[in-house]
Amino acid sequence: MSSTPIEPSLNNSREQTHYDLDRYQVVPRRYYGRITASAVILILLALLVNAFAHGNIEWSFVAQFFTAQAILNGVVNTLIMSVLAMGLGVLFGVITAIMYMSPNPVLHYIAVGYAWIFRGTPLILQLLLWFNLALVFPTISIPGLFSVQTVTFMTPFLAALLGLSINQGAYTSEVVRAGLLSVDTGQYEAAKAIGMPRLQALHRIILPQAMRVILPPVGNEFISMIKTTSLASMIQYSELLYNTQTIYFANARVMELLFVAGIWYLIVVTLLSFGQSRLERYFSRGHRQRQ
Repeated sequence: MSSTPIEPSLNNSREQTHYDLDRYQVVPRRYYGRITASAVILILLALLVNAFAHGNIEWSFVAQFFTAQAILNGVVNTLIMSVLAMGLGVLFGVITAIMYMSPNPVLHYIAVGYAWIFRGTPLILQLLLWFNLALVFPTISIPGLFSVQTVTFMTPFLAALLGLSINQGAYTSEVVRAGLLSVDTGQYEAAKAIGMPRLQALHRIILPQAMRVILPPVGNEFISMIKTTSLASMIQYSELLYNTQTIYFANARVMELLFVAGIWYLIVVTLLSFGQSRLERYFSRGHRQRQ
């Protein structure tokens, strides 16, 4: 009795299912939605650029006032206010974060109330309150030491500095607190085990490790502070936007002067963003090495 061979049929089926891939052309997938969206965006940008290029804007005035003395003074005053307000804001934020995490209930609730008040009210309102403080306290005095009229003491510079820094401290306290909580609890326990006081442990052990988490948002807050100082124009502080407004009130070149201010803000923010990235790489060196 003979049997039909199976092996040849298997070989034939394998030969039939074999494909020569070299005969085929690889065609990349077409993303028509992306291509269409990109084309639409480019067309809109081109139309926007063309509108500003042919609009009723005298670009020669932009170049003329870009380096005007009043504008340069405004840039300097903006930088000075930003640095001082951010420095005090970070100081207030660190102190408030430590108070918030304190086991002392009085310190804890004072920190909670501080953040609640200054994060819950508009910054422009706080600036106006500081600037008009003389309506509540006509004089500021310490009996037997000094007495001064509040209206002469509370200058636009001081009112802007107090308003911006105290408001910033309320936001920075949450950033610092998040950074402190990111440090492993074992670090706190180790410092306590060797008898290191709490503040000394924060200064030498905890804060250096928390800087990797704290620095990026604080850097963003500083960049935001550069633009937030423009609110100080409401209380007549001579920063960039206020000086810009003073000029265009005189010559009626509103758009041209606003473009000047916008370009200067972009230049300052770009330089600060570059410095922020360098600082972040510096403080994250140890973290990258451990990875």
